Amino acid sequence: MPEVRAYPSRAHPLHVILAAYPIACFTGAFLTDIVYAKTYDMMWANFSVWLITVGLVLGILAAIVGIADYWVHRKDRPRRSASPHTIANALVLLLSLVNAFVHSRDAYTSVVPTGLILSGIVAVLVLIASWLGTSLAYRPRSEGAW
Repeated sequence: MPEVRAYPSRAHPLHVILAAYPIACFTGAFLTDIVYAKTYDMMWANFSVWLITVGLVLGILAAIVGIADYWVHRKDRPRRSASPHTIANALVLLLSLVNAFVHSRDAYTSVVPTGLILSGIVAVLVLIASWLGTSLAYRPRSEGAW
């Protein structure tokens, strides 16, 4: 059975830890959008805007740290192994930026239906990106390579 280890120099890459916050923010924004669609209380739409904004800021920070981490450890793994994770994260950030602009509109149209659909897509996509990234960071070692 292959040994399961993270990077040779440390147990938990920093970008994996930082990525937890955008995951929470984007899935939380989807939940607050659902609550807004049921109650029409503007407070929930405001929560969504803040969660999306904080998720974007922390997602960009996690991406910067992830890119630096990738370049530091680029010889430890095959070149194309990070591509699906990178593409998924880029889509999450791009769709979240569009979602932030959609949520900046007034009242009902800020969430229903476009904002709610975008939040749902982002929530699913961020969970997929997280799964891809975690499996990449904790891939079993074989023959001295990742």
